[in-house]
Amino acid sequence: MNFDAYARTGVDLVNARLDDLDDLRAVFPEEHGWMRDEVAERDVAAFRRAQKRLRDVFEFGSAGRDADAVTELNSLLENYPVQPRISGHDAKDWHMHVTSRGASVSAEYLAGAVWGLSVWLCEYGSARFGLCADDRCGNVYLDTSSNCCRRFCSERCATRSHVAAHRARKRAAVEAKTPAPVELTVAEMAPASVG
Repeated sequence: MNFDAYARTGVDLVNARLDDLDDLRAVFPEEHGWMRDEVAERDVAAFRRAQKRLRDVFEFGSAGRDADAVTELNSLLENYPVQPRISGHDAKDWHMHVTSRGASVSAEYLAGAVWGLSVWLCEYGSARFGLCADDRCGNVYLDTSSNCCRRFCSERCATRSHVAAHRARKRAAVEAKTPAPVELTVAEMAPASVG
């Protein structure tokens, strides 16, 4: 079982736009095409609820609130229980899935996402659950850096944030060098008497 792949489905869900059924269909990668085909309007609400709760897990983890992250994941594990099954087409293709094929799309996808994030927390700790440091972004990520120092969800956000900070420093330096305007009193502005 590829727990990292399941954990990444949780990240993908939290970062997804879920305004309607088409948005939900866009969440499923090609290897889960059957889910994209079977997902229904009723699943949108289930995915939105789980999305909010999984975001809470990332917020708890990134804030050092391990116990809260564990409590939320345990609650989600109860809502989306894992029922492992072997899947595949022949002896060379056998692999594990987290739920039976008869489960709803939301039950199967969410059980995998919750299970993957739960295993991730047990393996690496909730400090590896991150919120992008770029205020304009809001995405979550799993910190896979060697020293747990990642701050952004992507290189794009890191670059954008660093460029904005650099420009702000340059602006501040220019403003600090610019002399303040001289203010004259009324007496200083009066014309000098010729005498």
